[in-house]
Amino acid sequence: MAEAERIIGTPDTPDAAGSGKERPDSEGTPAGGSGTDPAAAAAAGASGTGEPEATAGASGTGEPEATAGQPRGRRRIAVLFAVATVAYALDLISKLIVVAKLEHHPPIEIIGDWLKFEAIRNAGAAFGFGEAFTVIFTMIAAAVIVVIARLARKLYSLPWAIALGLLLGGALGNLTDRIFRAPGVFEGAVVDFIAPKHFAVFNLADSAIVCGGVLIVLLSFKGLDPDGTVHKD
Repeated sequence: MAEAERIIGTPDTPDAAGSGKERPDSEGTPAGGSGTDPAAAAAAGASGTGEPEATAGASGTGEPEATAGQPRGRRRIAVLFAVATVAYALDLISKLIVVAKLEHHPPIEIIGDWLKFEAIRNAGAAFGFGEAFTVIFTMIAAAVIVVIARLARKLYSLPWAIALGLLLGGALGNLTDRIFRAPGVFEGAVVDFIAPKHFAVFNLADSAIVCGGVLIVLLSFKGLDPDGTVHKD
C-alpha cells in the first residue's frame, strides 16, 4: 500500500491533502517562500519597499533631499529674474515713451484731475523725496540689487521670488536713470509721470518697489522665510 501511495503521489498525511497550503520545508520556511534572511530584512527600509531607508530623501520622493531641492531652487530663481525682467522692461519702455511723447508737452488727463500723465524729472528718491541725496540713493539701489542677488542662492519660496523680483526690477529701473540720464553719472534724474491728485508723481519702478516691499512685509508677518521655512510662533 505504501508503495502504491508513493507511485501515485498521495500525501503521507491527511492535513497536506487538498489543503491548498504549502508545506514547510526542512527549515520551517514555506516551500514557495522567498526565504528572506533576517539580516536582509533588517537592512530593508521602514517604508516596506525592500530598499534601504537611507536611499529615500526626506521629501518621500525616493531621491536624496539635496537632489530634489536644487531644481526647485532653480525654478524659484528663474521666477525671480522673470518678474524682475518684466518689471524692468515695462518701466524702461514707459519712460522712453514719456520722454519722447510727453516731456515738454501739457499733461494728459486720464481720469479728470484725479489721475494725469505728466513728465517730471526727479533727482530724489521714490515719490520725489530727498532730492539732495541723489548719489546716496544711487548707492542704496545698487546695494539692494547686490543683496537680492545673494538671497537668490537660498530662495525656495515662490511668493518671495515674486516679491524680490519686483524689488529687483524696480531698483534696476531707477538705477538706469541714475546712471544714464542728465545731469551726470550717479546723479541722473529719474523720469516720473504718474500723477494722482494730491499725491507725489511716480513711475512704474516706484510701483514695483512698493508692491514688492508690501508683499515682503506680509510674508514676514505670516512667518514665511525666503528658504521656504514657516515659523509659527
